[in-house]
Amino acid sequence: MKSALKIAVAGLGTVGVGTLQLLDRQAELVATRAGRRIVVTAVSARDRRRDRGIDLSAVRWYEDAVAMAADPDIDVVVELIGGADGVALGVIETALAQRKHVVTANKALMAEHGTRLAARAEEMGVALAFEAAVAGGIPVIKTLRESLVGNRLARVYGILNGTSNYILTTMRESGREFTEVLGEAQKLGYAEADPSFDIDGVDAAHKLAILASVAFGRPVDLAGVYTEGIRHISRLDIDFAEELGYRIKLLGIARLTDEGLEQRVHPCMVPRATPIAAVEGVFNAVVAEGDFVGRVVLEGRGAGAFPTASSVASDLVDIAAGRHVAAFGVPVAALSTLPGAPMERHQGAYYIRLMVVDQPGVIADVAAALRDEHVSMESMIQRGRAPGEAVPVVLTTHVTVEAAMRRALDRIAALASVIEPPRMIRIEDF
Repeated sequence: MKSALKIAVAGLGTVGVGTLQLLDRQAELVATRAGRRIVVTAVSARDRRRDRGIDLSAVRWYEDAVAMAADPDIDVVVELIGGADGVALGVIETALAQRKHVVTANKALMAEHGTRLAARAEEMGVALAFEAAVAGGIPVIKTLRESLVGNRLARVYGILNGTSNYILTTMRESGREFTEVLGEAQKLGYAEADPSFDIDGVDAAHKLAILASVAFGRPVDLAGVYTEGIRHISRLDIDFAEELGYRIKLLGIARLTDEGLEQRVHPCMVPRATPIAAVEGVFNAVVAEGDFVGRVVLEGRGAGAFPTASSVASDLVDIAAGRHVAAFGVPVAALSTLPGAPMERHQGAYYIRLMVVDQPGVIADVAAALRDEHVSMESMIQRGRAPGEAVPVVLTTHVTVEAAMRRALDRIAALASVIEPPRMIRIEDF
């Protein structure tokens, strides 16, 4: 057997500790599959005194993670600190400069700097591996980059944030409103004290930018991801979705269009019969559609210590076994110049919910605004009569252009009889 692969782990939070536990418990299995032992020889974290429930007596401890990345006795640096810049970026840049392989679970960093870091790794002849950066334990990066290499992909989409999926699932099952379910998610540890990255779609946007780059051979373009969260989804919307035969999911979608590559994160209404509609709670799922393979669905735990550690270990085994591929499937110089498709040119169907004063002429005014923007209505739901009071009116449209839909909504919002901003959810036909 070859000499051991010596690794350093920067960051001993949930994933860092999970990675050390996996490498300890599965040491023989990992060695057999890698063709050599993988040994943790150094670690770095902010608080050395904290009890993490693991034995660190045999490893070198660094107060300075960047200095650890320069240790000449290390073969691979595993960055599990998090954050797009600061120490995490310094660790990776130092490791690459020292010709060390890098494994990271850092989606924010890869979304911001992935293309540049991949180019640097190529220049230095080392691997930059990031399976754990997207969808936790689901092997989606390797599936897109390697297993589906014989396919031209038309669309990649999925549930990329377990917190938002848990909230939407619980709202539907319990009949409670968003703020109450969010509070419960925070108590259970599914949501952070500041949940904005999750519920505003930022976390999913980071992951989608990475997936789109791997799937379509294009530089990572986080700025090109249209991003919208779930704060405005109400129990009323979820109930109407059920009545119409849909489920509401926060999805990340990347697809080829005549305008270029569309990248978007937002709540979607998806038909209940589709695989993605059945993914509940904190689970993630990714769907890829290829010209030869058809539809491939991957589902599993998208976060947590052990699922994410499983993906870290997968990258380490590849490096130990000498299996190196370009970070995004092709060398950085060969990445496509495919343009991004602007969101205002998106074409699709829409769900619109209005709160209106029940009085004569309201529906005619709404219909006129849609007609003038060439938006065709497919269906309408109006509950009973309550003259002079606020009532919900729900509309669904045929396929139309986003810019036209937004112009129509601006006109509708200005009507005196419409007492709340219109709520719009895009309908996806999977």
